Amino acid sequence: MSTVEGKQKQEPPCTSSMNNYLWKDQPDENKWADCVHCGMCLESCPTYELTGQEQHSPRGRVHLIKSVAEGKLVVNEQFSDPVFACLDCRACTTACPADVDVGGLIEEARGQIRQAMPLTGWKGQVSKLFLQGIFPHQSRLHSLGQLLKLYQKTGVQKVVRKTGLTKIMPKHLAQMEAVMPTIARPVMKRYKNQETIPAKGEKKQEVAFLTGCVMDVMFSDINQATINVLTRNGNEVTIPKNQTCCGALHVHAGDRDMGRKLAKQNIEAFEQADKVIVNAAGCGCMLQEYGELFKEVDTEWYERAERFAEKVEDISKHLHDTGYQKPKAKLNARITYHDACHLAHGQGVRQEPRDLLIDIPGVEMVHMANADRCCGSAGVYNITNPEMASAVLDSKMSNVPEDVEMISMGNPGCMLQMAIGVEKYGRNQKVVHTVQLLDWAYQKEDEQEGQKNE
Repeated sequence: MSTVEGKQKQEPPCTSSMNNYLWKDQPDENKWADCVHCGMCLESCPTYELTGQEQHSPRGRVHLIKSVAEGKLVVNEQFSDPVFACLDCRACTTACPADVDVGGLIEEARGQIRQAMPLTGWKGQVSKLFLQGIFPHQSRLHSLGQLLKLYQKTGVQKVVRKTGLTKIMPKHLAQMEAVMPTIARPVMKRYKNQETIPAKGEKKQEVAFLTGCVMDVMFSDINQATINVLTRNGNEVTIPKNQTCCGALHVHAGDRDMGRKLAKQNIEAFEQADKVIVNAAGCGCMLQEYGELFKEVDTEWYERAERFAEKVEDISKHLHDTGYQKPKAKLNARITYHDACHLAHGQGVRQEPRDLLIDIPGVEMVHMANADRCCGSAGVYNITNPEMASAVLDSKMSNVPEDVEMISMGNPGCMLQMAIGVEKYGRNQKVVHTVQLLDWAYQKEDEQEGQKNE
């Protein structure tokens, strides 16, 4: 039986006797073998919580993916919809007693769907424009950032908002425009003539830094804060010029070929580094999972990817594990912490960022119930599935304490999504990256020291 149905049917480039998936990068049957459909994952799943539908639960999606392999189902819209409706938050794997890698299965299944049923029409054109035409190219990304900066600096943004032009935009895009951060010069441009930034004081080690694509365009101030904090703690920071987008958005969208292309470029760019520091949870998780892209297709690159993955570390874990310098200046703020899915569930980094915040004098940490529950950002999920993303955000905001001044986290997508939530519910809370708070505390400490020496 063919596993492709409908007008999009194409001749597959390869076949396998393992199961009824006809395309390369087939879902790994070892990943679903341990699923006994016990239901322990159900309460952890945001989409199941909202819909109550089995096909929108982790075990339901695993069953669908397995059923296609067994020839009981076909790759069509009925299969595609629940697979792409998944947030890929990985909370189900955390909850699963058998550690079933649902996220890995979802991404592999999406790869099958996009090979069998490529996006067509305007959706296909928009996807190709951004995923292939912009994100893999630094110069084009920076040009886009420059346009956004001009939009803000020239007063056009104020005119658009005052005249209500945002009302003609799709609601979710208007919400994103309302919380757009101030665009600053990308770190890659600031240090274009300086690949290595020396440590301040005694040099303890050398690290390489992934600036990211969205991170360096939309949140370059956080990238600069990351460099400031790293160098202050004895790290000599290298910024490889030939690095590129991590490929997470491409893999989430089912474009594993482009994911592999970007992975190869990054592996080569960072291969000489002893450690690769990342400040975006989604990017860090993707880098650590590069091996999955090559596991079934290229043994040599799989081995290189696995060696590379061992070097990748989130900024909060790196600082925590290497004995960072605790700030002395007080920030005096009530703060709560949101666990980015791909940091907590994807990388297992939970306590380290909280410890960093607690170590800042004057910071009062306030517990957030269900802190590791997805906010609905999920890469570009809030653009492709705006209604579901909004419902997930509503659930998240109900758990955010109202009596805090700041919400801290470690992922840019979460920061935009949570800022939308703050705006939507009329809150006055500031959404910040954990490393920003450390940088501010260090800056305040330096100011106080300078005043003493005057």
